[in-house]
Amino acid sequence: MSGELSEKTTFGSLRILNFMRFRRPATLLSVVLVACAVISLLVRGLNFGLDFTGGTLVELSYDRPVNMEQVRGTLERMGYSDATAQEYGSQRDVLIRLPGMAAGNDAGVKMARELVVAGGDVVVRRVEFVGPQVGEKLRDQGGLGMLLALALVMLYVAMRFQYKFSFGAVVALAHDSILVLGLFSLLHLPFDLSVLAALLAVIGYSLNDTIIVYDRVRENFRKVRRGTPIDVINISLSQTLGRTLATSGTTIMVLLALFFLGGDMIHGFATALLAGVVVGTYSSIYIASNMLVYTNVTREDLVTPPPAENEEEIQP
Repeated sequence: MSGELSEKTTFGSLRILNFMRFRRPATLLSVVLVACAVISLLVRGLNFGLDFTGGTLVELSYDRPVNMEQVRGTLERMGYSDATAQEYGSQRDVLIRLPGMAAGNDAGVKMARELVVAGGDVVVRRVEFVGPQVGEKLRDQGGLGMLLALALVMLYVAMRFQYKFSFGAVVALAHDSILVLGLFSLLHLPFDLSVLAALLAVIGYSLNDTIIVYDRVRENFRKVRRGTPIDVINISLSQTLGRTLATSGTTIMVLLALFFLGGDMIHGFATALLAGVVVGTYSSIYIASNMLVYTNVTREDLVTPPPAENEEEIQP
């Protein structure tokens, strides 16, 4: 730290941690990660699920626990090499996704009948077809929804704090979203509506953490009369660290349970949220707070100046 607070490691009874000491390496790390994510998105793209590309869903119910490898082998022998099969709810329920425009209700019904013949006692619960126009519309609306969310966040933070804060908040949220999308692109994980919902939830989680930090920064700029903006930010981050770790830790515990025990249907959702919580916690410290330093936020930006005194006294 610098200024008169630089020689102190405590603020009252609080131990001050010098988070901003690592702000330049953190900035470099974030730039490298975002660049890798963008390159992966441009080169590999996203592995859009059936919700966005169109195709057929077939839900089957067996009379006994199913061996998924046998089901997948049966599908390949039938010529459905592009189809994906996974457990759905229980070990007796199977959900099959048949992507592509050659799919349809007729193709789905035919595949279901062939599986019934090959698998014995099988009940076809549903056969649904998602058209290409519907999938494209969902994809476009999802992208517009994310952009609208970022715009509203910027407006809200600017009204509640100051425009420099809004810039930092939006940069942090964009950073989190790009890294989560880059992870799914790099690992070629399926990207469907549940993952899009998780991405929007990540934006909300990261924003909440950022608002907590920003609120304490604003409060300390008005209370702490000595020290630089970096000193004030370090004090604020040290004060909110316990709350941040408690919230992130309990959230990660729940998400780990969903990740390992939630089944294939919720695996993508849990993966996106796990990555988002970790990245969001990091960004609230080293992106959102760091941007306040780069935009040169000062005490004068947050403290309302006193009204000017009249030069001449008004006579009654």
